[in-house]
This record gives sequence, C-alpha cells and structure tokens, in this order.
Amino acid sequence: MGQEPLDPLANRSGSNPPSFIPSGERRRPAPSPQTSDAPRAFQPREQRTRTTRNLGAARREPSTPPSFSPSSPSSGRSSSGRPSPTRSVGQPGYRATRMRSTNADVARDGSSTRNGLSSPSRNRPRMPRRGRTAAMTHRAGRRALIVAAAILAALLVAAFSVTGWVNGQLTHKNMLTSAANTPASTWLILGTDERDGTAGTGSATDIPGSRTDSILVLTKPKSGNSSLISIPRDSLVNVKNQDMKINAVSTMAGYPALTGEVESITGMKIDHVVIVGFGGVEKVVDALDGVELCYDRTVNDVRSGMNWKAGCHTADGATALAFSRMRYSDPTGDIGRAKRQRQVISAVAKKASSPSVLMNPAKVKKLMEAGLSSLTVDEKTGALDMVRMALAFRNATGANGVTGSVYYQNANYYPPSGIGSTILLDGVRNTELFDQLEAGTHAPGTVGGM
Repeated sequence: MGQEPLDPLANRSGSNPPSFIPSGERRRPAPSPQTSDAPRAFQPREQRTRTTRNLGAARREPSTPPSFSPSSPSSGRSSSGRPSPTRSVGQPGYRATRMRSTNADVARDGSSTRNGLSSPSRNRPRMPRRGRTAAMTHRAGRRALIVAAAILAALLVAAFSVTGWVNGQLTHKNMLTSAANTPASTWLILGTDERDGTAGTGSATDIPGSRTDSILVLTKPKSGNSSLISIPRDSLVNVKNQDMKINAVSTMAGYPALTGEVESITGMKIDHVVIVGFGGVEKVVDALDGVELCYDRTVNDVRSGMNWKAGCHTADGATALAFSRMRYSDPTGDIGRAKRQRQVISAVAKKASSPSVLMNPAKVKKLMEAGLSSLTVDEKTGALDMVRMALAFRNATGANGVTGSVYYQNANYYPPSGIGSTILLDGVRNTELFDQLEAGTHAPGTVGGM
C-alpha cells in the first residue's frame, strides 16, 4: 500500500493539526522519502501574525489560514479524489484548497470555521467594525445632503417658475421720480377706479375721470417696526402753483407728480408704486370667501351702495368695496373712509396669510389671479418686490406695527382758490412722524389726526 496523502481534515483524532500545536512544542516534521522534496505546507509564524493583524482580530493566537492545505505533489488531488483547485500565494509550489463555510461557521473576525479550522471568508481583509460604522455614517450623511440639495433645487425651480409667471401678469407704468434714495424701503399703494371701469362717487368739484381714492405709504425701516399710513384723498397740495386735492394730481399732472407730492409730505424716497383697481378689491375678497369687517354705525348710503347694520359681519366682495368707498354717511368724512380702507386691507392680509388659505393651492392660485389682474406697478417693480411688500404689509398691520393717518390742522379747510372743502395737513408734525418711521424708532400703535 502507498503512503496516504497529507490531509489535515483527515486527522480528526489523535493529534492536533500543526497550526494548533503550541509554538513551544512545534517541530519541523522529519523528512521521509515521500515528502523530502515537498515544500512546507504552512506559512512562517511572522507572516501568519501579520495576516491576522490585518484582519483586525484582537487577542487571537496567530494561525495559518486553513484554506491552504497540503496536497500530494504527485497526484494533485485532495483526499476526496477530486482535483484540488490551486492558487498562488507568492511562493512556488503552494497549492490551496478553498473550503466551504456555512453561516454558522462565520467567526467574529469575518473568517469561517469548520472542524476546528478557520479560513478567511474574503480574499481581502475586512474593515474593523468601528471603521465600517464611521464609513456607513459618512455615506448616509452624504446621501442626506444629496437629497436635501435636490429638494432645494426643486424649490428654487418652482420659485423661479412662479416668479416668472407673476412678472408676466404685472402691468407696468412710469410712476417714479429721480429723488435721492433714503434708508427705509417704501411703497406707495394707490386705490383707484382707473382699471375696473367702476364709477366712484365724489363731489361736484372732483376732477372727472379716474381718481385716486386711497393713498397709503408702507414703510419698512432697516430695523424697527413697519408702518402703514394713510394720506386722505382730500388733502390740499399745490402742483405747479395750482391748488388741488391730492387725489386729482395723477389725472392733472401724471403719476410721477403724485409720487413727488407724497415724497414732499413724507420726506422719503418712494421706491415702489402699486395701483390697485377697486374692482380688484371685490375679486380678492370673494376669492377669500369674504372677510370680517366692523363698523359701529347703521348705514344705508345710496352713493356708495353700502347697506350696513352696526356691528361686525362677514362681508363679500361687493360689500367690502362699498365699505371702502363710503364717506358721505360718515361723520368724519374722508378721515373715516381712510380708516375703513385700512381695516379692509388688514382683514384681507390677515386671511390671505392664514394656513387655511396658504395650504390650499387652488385657493392661492385663485387669489393670485384675482389680485394680479387688478394691479399696475411702477417701471422697476417685480415679483420679489411684491413679496417684500406683502411681508412688510403683514408686519405693519400686526401687533407691532404702526398704522394711522398723517396729522392735519383742519379737516374742513376751504382754500381761496375755490376748490371746495379740503384737509389742511400739519407739515411740522408729519415731518417728525416720518423721520421716526424711517428710523424705526416709533412705538407700535395708531397715529395721526388733529
């Protein structure tokens, strides 16, 4: 009988495989005729130790990877009789038999075990557990950053799309002056019947055609409280040595002249001008399904169409429009009308910014279409300026805002020019008022009056 091939798997009893013999007792096997020319079947101890350390294992005896088992140089077959697959390990004559492993054979260091022998489960060392965790965290953070960037890009695309659409809906008109810039951001908001074809009511001395029935100055200082101040439409001004009510200036001398008169009253450069057609008020209020308004008098005014019972009511668009126009049945005349106009604007701003509206895309679209269809803006105003105006408007009409009207000396002044009853403004007090509003130092609350 011939010599049996050297197979560590066959040695299941008797003595341990050479890789498990304590290093102090391990000896070089005696040469025999059959194996005297065969190379060593196991790596040197230093090489095995380095391999074990590369695998990241801690406190483990260095061992020879058992996937490298000796085979007979003459037959090239394993103990089962099957050809043994070979793999070079950097030294001539070495043959390796790949061993199969099951899930139960996987060790903590990433190697597989079978019959007391261990073998690497991969051709390259595994990363230590702590290193794998850090790498996985880094990859997860990078994926989250990519997702956030994608969402931001989508929002920017949507914002630019909406901005482009809004800019396409705006009607522009030359209304600014060449006055020097001042620190605060300012908007001149005008209510007129120019675009909607409605017939506003007025006195016999009013200029025929469109009239500027609402004049409001919105101011946002660099710091401090925003403000919304009314200038009564009957305020007396002088344009090119001619007395007139301020609501007639745009018709008699053009919108830049009206802007210039407001700049003279406030002492501030007007950055933007927005004209709101009265028909737009009706459309916007209806788009919001009505707004709540309060007035403490019962009124049935034929000229404005206002039929009101004293108290607070939810007003539709037509009622809100009449509410904004009525002045002949108001004991305070144009002063009272300006106050009610600010109330309508505040009610619209409050409801338009409510979650019930902002979270309803269909209602937002309807509201934007209703508002933009009735707007005319100056030659420089765009969609972003309108957004800033809306934010300043909300702040001005909130708890920390400043609202009211300009100061006046006489609410029923008849100038020698014979243009009828006018409101004579108090220039000194108004200069002081707007200096504080521009600097943001005025306390919140209501201002103006006698």
